[in-house]
Amino acid sequence: MPRILYIDDDDGLRLLIRRAMRRRDFDMETAASAEEGIARLTAEPFDLVAVDHYMPGKDGLETMALIAAFANPPPIVYVTGSEESRVAVAALKAGAADYVVKTIGEDFFDLLASSFRQVLERAHLVRDKARAEADLRLSNERLAALLKEANHRVANSLQIVSALVRMQASSATGEEARAALRDTQQRITAIAQVHKRLYSSGEIDTVDLPDYLSTLLSEVETTWIAPGAPGRLRFEIAPIRLATDKAVSVGVIVTELVSNAFKYAYREDEPGEIRVSLLADGEQTFVLQVEDDGCGYTAGEGPKGTGTGSKLVRIMAQSLGSDIAIEHGERGVRARLHAAI
Repeated sequence: MPRILYIDDDDGLRLLIRRAMRRRDFDMETAASAEEGIARLTAEPFDLVAVDHYMPGKDGLETMALIAAFANPPPIVYVTGSEESRVAVAALKAGAADYVVKTIGEDFFDLLASSFRQVLERAHLVRDKARAEADLRLSNERLAALLKEANHRVANSLQIVSALVRMQASSATGEEARAALRDTQQRITAIAQVHKRLYSSGEIDTVDLPDYLSTLLSEVETTWIAPGAPGRLRFEIAPIRLATDKAVSVGVIVTELVSNAFKYAYREDEPGEIRVSLLADGEQTFVLQVEDDGCGYTAGEGPKGTGTGSKLVRIMAQSLGSDIAIEHGERGVRARLHAAI
């Protein structure tokens, strides 16, 4: 049974309302002043408070302000004999859940009881909504924490696998086997770097491309450039965030194209630059470009190496809803890709 406190200085009306509301299944208590009502609210919980407008001392609006100061104030139904619209507007602006004009008779009691039920039902719905939202936030926080932990573990596992492949490459006897293992190690690194970004940043569904690709390209350069040798890699990455799966595809494409340029564009003793750019093309697309000034190749010439890298690039480009355009000549190769952000 809902507990309601009715605050009104009219002794006779308080008694009538108490009896009428108890007949209508409300646990009704009363108070003769704002001070007495606040004391009752401080001492015990109520589901709803009805406040009369005209009272000596503190009127209904002042009483509402005192109730609003509670940590979890109950909803308020404002009651007055005045039909002035300014009183209703003032009460509702002050936070009243409903407004009832006071008269004498069963119609008033029915109207008051109806107002109580509607306000209590709305309050119940609001509490349920707040509880559901709090539960959902907690669930999302737990899922986010679990996802970050999963990305952390995946990144660690991939780094271990990458290190093992690197060790195997260093001990391989054939140059072809070493090159294949290095390629595999870099493909693993491209994926591991995405997971590292996901667990180490506040975002768990997108990846910051400048941070991701700059680290990835530095690692690729370290793999192919001998210690102490001057770097040949230049890159410009726009401040773009991509969904995780798209970032993985871009990382694999960049790794394959740059590694291929390191392996085939220039002779070991020949200086040369490899340039990477990923720039916005409007608000919805980006352009990825990898180019060099090396020896180039002839149109129709088969892939150098196993051809696995070329297949991977095509597959990753397709996952981005795009394809790779290759411009080649006697000197230099340029690979370009347009894709949606």
